[in-house]
Amino acid sequence: MSDKAVRKVLEHAREGLHVREVFFEENAQQLVDIARVMALTLTEGGKILFCGNGGSAADSQHLAAEFVNRFKLERPPLPAMALTTDSSILTAIGNDYGFDLVFVKQVQALGLAGDILVGISTSGTSRNVVAALREAKSRGLITIGMCGAATGEMEPLCDHLISVPSKDTPVIQEVHIAAGHMLCHVVDHFLFEAVMELGQG
Repeated sequence: MSDKAVRKVLEHAREGLHVREVFFEENAQQLVDIARVMALTLTEGGKILFCGNGGSAADSQHLAAEFVNRFKLERPPLPAMALTTDSSILTAIGNDYGFDLVFVKQVQALGLAGDILVGISTSGTSRNVVAALREAKSRGLITIGMCGAATGEMEPLCDHLISVPSKDTPVIQEVHIAAGHMLCHVVDHFLFEAVMELGQG
């Protein structure tokens, strides 16, 4: 095997591990706070919507599945939905109104005040994600953004912003899914293991 190829593997792995360690050291409390918000929303009959493009669309679907099916605990399904999955809706909106509105119109149709929208964009500048966050905020949804070191237009539109300290898209995506898993883990903790903690903090 090529020594150069091995070095590439180890360099990427080390960079990812370093960013992940820094991120969790600096943001553990923030993730707990966001998980508490999610848990409270779910107990009050709300739902969690996810959106993103490309790898972030895959993360949206992945995290929605963890809520609807289960994460680690055997527990009832939790209401979550990825706005990235219905090809007929996406292509109809894209064809008639443009790609920038593919998530906005779904937020208009499905989002209720008190629900949560999680917008995922490694660059912080994805126009359709930014537009969806803006629409969600105007409708009284709780807005959560996931981005990299560059927050773009997302920061003022997000009640909570998860910013990964990196400009490397694959590393940002790796930390995003790890952070998403932590949110699932702690939401389950609040809802099914330590309900009394929900009202604290």
